[in-house]
Amino acid sequence: MTTMLVLGGTAWLGREVAREAIGAGYDVTCLARGESGSVPDGARLVAADRTQADGYAAVSGRDWDAVVDVARQPGQVRSALAALGERAGHWTFVSSCSVYADHGTPEADESAPLLPALDATEGTAEQYGEAKVACELACLEALPDRLLVARAGLIAGPGDRSDRFGYWPARFALAAEGDPAWPSTVLVPDTPHFATQTIDVRDLAAWLVRSATARSTGVFNVVGADEPLGTVLEAAARVAGYDGAVEAVDSQWLHEQDVEDWMGPRSLPLWIADPAWAGFGARDGSAARAAGLTYRPLDDLVAGALAWERELGLHRHRSAGLTAAQERALLTAWAAR
Repeated sequence: MTTMLVLGGTAWLGREVAREAIGAGYDVTCLARGESGSVPDGARLVAADRTQADGYAAVSGRDWDAVVDVARQPGQVRSALAALGERAGHWTFVSSCSVYADHGTPEADESAPLLPALDATEGTAEQYGEAKVACELACLEALPDRLLVARAGLIAGPGDRSDRFGYWPARFALAAEGDPAWPSTVLVPDTPHFATQTIDVRDLAAWLVRSATARSTGVFNVVGADEPLGTVLEAAARVAGYDGAVEAVDSQWLHEQDVEDWMGPRSLPLWIADPAWAGFGARDGSAARAAGLTYRPLDDLVAGALAWERELGLHRHRSAGLTAAQERALLTAWAAR
């Protein structure tokens, strides 16, 4: 049986890759600490800590048809390559579009300049892009002819805990249900044409597994379909069953009220007003599509995200978006301006 080793497999994308690989007929082993969750049914967990010298001892003594690594720390990537690289038929490294030095140019492809590589074995959250560049370079140096680098864009769908995409279908669902804690009018940014590219985690995982099976090589922007923000918000309202009022609020005014772009507390997810980020959600993903990447319809992506939001609880504390009180205050101030 064809074998796959997933370095991870208990958290979001790694677990979905393992699940997809099992469905494709792979004998799947997941190497992880096992603290983020369980592996999918049918996979075998090897509990290990990649930061330790013997972290790969249980899996380095055999050949693997495919290895998939989702790590972000260069030291972990280098140690995995040293322990496993010679015995892997194909290697996939999941990187990020955060590796790019510039986000202001729409339709930039994989040849766009990168950030300087992190000169350390471990980086902070603020050094995420630089760390991923260092990871890519390590992989390219070790396995130039057996490597696929997938520079993922924004990922959403079941398992997402970032709130960057799920905030919107959840917010419209709360409005559709008439939740008294929330304003009956939904506040949205007045930037309907802002470019977005959100890929469902299931579509990304399926493509990664197909690419490993085909032993595809190269560097790819693996981004979602091109959808203006206004279209995404309309889909979120439609899937949530909301047909009420929406208030589109000026971006400059929102910034004056200390509303943040994209993510984090007191933010509006998917929205970036700064023109220097006009290309952030508009990367050229044609190479990955030519290599077989496909997308589910937008409404299906939204429905999957909303189902996951309901599973987590629509009323939970969120790491991104506005609270009910913040949104109500903003709408009141906007009306009174």
